[in-house]
Amino acid sequence: MEAKPTPKVLTGREGEPFDLDVCANWTQNYRDRNPGDIVSHFFGREIIEKILAQQGCLGIRVYHAYDKPINGWQRAMVAISNFILKVIGNIEGERHIIVAGAVHDGSDMINTKPAAPVGEPMARAEMATVMTAATSTATADIVAQEALPCPGSPGCPKNKLSVGQRSLS
Repeated sequence: MEAKPTPKVLTGREGEPFDLDVCANWTQNYRDRNPGDIVSHFFGREIIEKILAQQGCLGIRVYHAYDKPINGWQRAMVAISNFILKVIGNIEGERHIIVAGAVHDGSDMINTKPAAPVGEPMARAEMATVMTAATSTATADIVAQEALPCPGSPGCPKNKLSVGQRSLS
């Protein structure tokens, strides 16, 4: 992956279509490290559009989160296990977010064929014409990865979601 210069401010143009095979490898790497864990979340168009429609909004930031805290002993165990994985197991790598569209039945938009328009039933000849035209003019489905991960990028917020409520006092 080619390194890009890091911008000093957010513009709304961050991110780009990303190679599906690389995405597939990365998601497999995640599943290998987190067997049985959640591998994706779906957000409906309406809530995304509401967020994007806010005055001045340039994009969407996705946070990693857990619903239950861990205590000091558990933090120590996590630190030790991370040390063992990284130093002794020589397992390294960054966690990434992969973004893909989804359709009504929950299928990801990954190399999908355009569906016939919803509406009146069509005759077979008319259906074939519509499908041929849609296939010849359709663009490839787009998958993407996060554009600027935080921490480490300009524009990373320092608020209750990013540094914790206790840290802001």
